[in-house]
Amino acid sequence: MVVLKRAKELLLSHNHHSIARHLLMADCQVARIVGVTPEVKGQMGVSSGLELVTLPHGRQLRLDLMERHHTMAIGVAVDILGCTGSADERASTLNRIILVAVELKDTVGDLFAFTALMKALDLPQISRLEETWTTLRRNYTQTAINYEKILKPFYKNLYEGTASSPAVVCVPLLLPLLTLMERPSITPEGVELWETSDQGCDIMLRHLESAREVAHNAQSYTAKAQKILQELTWDEDLLEVFKTDFQLRLLWGSRGASVNQSDRYNKFNLILNALSRKLEPPLKTQTLI
Repeated sequence: MVVLKRAKELLLSHNHHSIARHLLMADCQVARIVGVTPEVKGQMGVSSGLELVTLPHGRQLRLDLMERHHTMAIGVAVDILGCTGSADERASTLNRIILVAVELKDTVGDLFAFTALMKALDLPQISRLEETWTTLRRNYTQTAINYEKILKPFYKNLYEGTASSPAVVCVPLLLPLLTLMERPSITPEGVELWETSDQGCDIMLRHLESAREVAHNAQSYTAKAQKILQELTWDEDLLEVFKTDFQLRLLWGSRGASVNQSDRYNKFNLILNALSRKLEPPLKTQTLI
């Protein structure tokens, strides 16, 4: 609890502009977009993780990125559900998260972190909090409008492969490719859009073509990221909070982080259900006799 409290204090000490840039830095390091040494490039056989994830020997990086994305989404959900006070407190947290999502999309171009945050907000344990969302619409009207009218449609279009690319993209959308390539071995999130949509084949082909273009233009993503990141003064403690290993230990503990991934996800889903229902109990329906 002490570590969780300290992490929350760190986040609250930074505005959404700073948080988005720290997330970008952490994602670029994990995805090997910036800070890749000649030795690591030699081991990868390519110069960027954006190329490596498309290759057979990039499997571990694909799995690491999938773990990071899901863990980040769970962490955001815990941030919201951990606000055990008033709906005003939870609405304030929602507002902060949505502002970070806007910054990730429009300014720093980190679509990896953007989709993780949006995934968290779309979780049933979060979307069912009617009182919280109503309070957001009342207290932070413009934020609520941006979320409903801009962010949600863009998020949906991203996964359909039809979204217009933002002006600056440093970390592109990676999850569809990662899931396509690792689908037989890891399935933490159920069926994918291309498995249920009438346009499934078209969606899958668009993502594969996009991945080819990303790998081909990997150096341009590195250059854009370096340009944005060089302008920032780093908080090493906040960067530590955004590391995957820290998030794993925070959510599951040192021992729990090494447990089977599917078991971890299923058990934590039950915890999120309990937290959500405790904050806003489901309405009881009376049976008329």
